[in-house]
Amino acid sequence: MHVKLMLPLDRPYFRNANVFKFPKESSLLSPQLINPHVGISLTQKLQAGEGSVRLVYGKYAYHHYMQDRFDDDKWGCAYRSLQTLISWFRLQGYTEAAVPTHRDIQQVLVDIGDKESSFVGSKQWIGSTEVSFVLEKLLNVTSKIMFVSSGADLASKGRELVYHFSTEGTPIMIGGGVLAHTILGVYYNDQTGDIKFLILDPHLTRLDENLKYIQDKGWCGWKNADFWNANAYYNMCMPQRPKEF
Repeated sequence: MHVKLMLPLDRPYFRNANVFKFPKESSLLSPQLINPHVGISLTQKLQAGEGSVRLVYGKYAYHHYMQDRFDDDKWGCAYRSLQTLISWFRLQGYTEAAVPTHRDIQQVLVDIGDKESSFVGSKQWIGSTEVSFVLEKLLNVTSKIMFVSSGADLASKGRELVYHFSTEGTPIMIGGGVLAHTILGVYYNDQTGDIKFLILDPHLTRLDENLKYIQDKGWCGWKNADFWNANAYYNMCMPQRPKEF
């Protein structure tokens, strides 16, 4: 069917997850907010066409602290970012696997030999490498890991991020210091070096899924390069689309 319609062979267009949903049906996709970045714009200057803007492709769900009646405040941000990444693969039709709980994630890391058995049920952090391990084990998805020696150096990764969102279109988990976030897009001007990051913040503890509040308070929004800690190193887990499914 893909060949007959001249569609890309790495996009599962004809799976149930990709059936068209009307706006009022969005709650059927996930109990979490879907695509909270929609409606957030850059400044008028950037909208005029200066530089390149590349965003996540398709749909994802916003996972953050305290959801699912589970208190992971101050330690579960990378787990929540991983859940957002997995929701993207679910909502694009690449998998029907359920979004894993924190305990599920920990058990996977124990099963593959990355962690000791005492890790299950703990409040220990995970990073981008562990996120890539779980994606590979649960979804058979490989990831590219990009290392950045300091937050200040993230501004130099504009071309790589533009390329990622242009080709893969997947959300990126980024961890640095003691914090993890999800990158949903990038603005980059290769003439001036100006860069902005569209960030989804998993540290939200409020359970009222109010889109206006989330956007107005910057829990999902564009951030300048100084958003990152200049004294911390960062790793980015950049999931790659499956080439066969």
